[in-house]
Amino acid sequence: MGPMFRRERPQKGRYRQFYQIGAEVLGGSDAPAIDAEVIEMVMTFFDRLELQGVQLDINSIGCRECRPKYVESLRAELLKVKDQLGPDSQRRIETNPLRVLDSKVESEQGIIATLPRIADHLCEACAAHYSGVKRQLEMRGVFFRENWRLVRVLDYYMRTSFEITAQGLGAQNAVCGGGRYDGLVELLGGPPTKGIGFAIGEDRLILSLQESGKAPGQQGRDVYIAWMGKRAHATAIRAAKDLRKAGFSVELPPGEQKFGKALSQADKLGAKHALILGDNEVSEGLWTLKTLADGSQAKYTEPDLLEHLRKQKAPSS
Repeated sequence: MGPMFRRERPQKGRYRQFYQIGAEVLGGSDAPAIDAEVIEMVMTFFDRLELQGVQLDINSIGCRECRPKYVESLRAELLKVKDQLGPDSQRRIETNPLRVLDSKVESEQGIIATLPRIADHLCEACAAHYSGVKRQLEMRGVFFRENWRLVRVLDYYMRTSFEITAQGLGAQNAVCGGGRYDGLVELLGGPPTKGIGFAIGEDRLILSLQESGKAPGQQGRDVYIAWMGKRAHATAIRAAKDLRKAGFSVELPPGEQKFGKALSQADKLGAKHALILGDNEVSEGLWTLKTLADGSQAKYTEPDLLEHLRKQKAPSS
């Protein structure tokens, strides 16, 4: 999804323009098994990518009935220690006490550790749901850590909240965040609708894979078409279409280039072959194919060229 934008100071893994990968389950019930299956899906995705240092944190943030009571209890305790907190946390006591739990200020960590925990203030229904989610994750073999400071501050979020972190990202190490938002559709003017989903930060995911050496290398092209001249341009367009139809990956530059520059660009893109088309090739009906690995080249008619490339691409028996 994207591009999307945030109005913040850019830093590693947190850019003003960014992209996300997401999934949602809307409608139906709020059964704990649904929450667990969504989490299992994204954890399986990361496992297949061989993402390193993956850590799943979960929490329950209650519902409209029990969360407001917890927030007031939290605010009351924060007011008792207000003078020991920094200016940002002091301001958040009034605006949104849950944000204080996100504080990274070293001098505040000991104070935060003594604050009330939402798990102790869940209503009976939310407590049962949270227990069900944990049980479902255990049944699926999904390892998790309970993190009572993991909260979602927007009102439409409720119950299950989760975050996935990975190595190689420094302070901004969250690659995925998700949770249940049963109140969102209604807030937007729709009917009451159950919902849970997640968003993967694409930029952070790629950064983490690169740091661990698991990022896939750039996909090279089968053929780079180096053309020069109006007649050659028309032939190059037709050649690209036919080669792609035959299953080859082709790079067709939009403008003509000197052949030296074109071959240099083909090498940078990791192309296996360069198809050279100039006035002579078009007039003769013989196309020059250069193999970039060893520098060898030969001339082929169009049918022979396709057959040659097919043989080159076919796995050896």
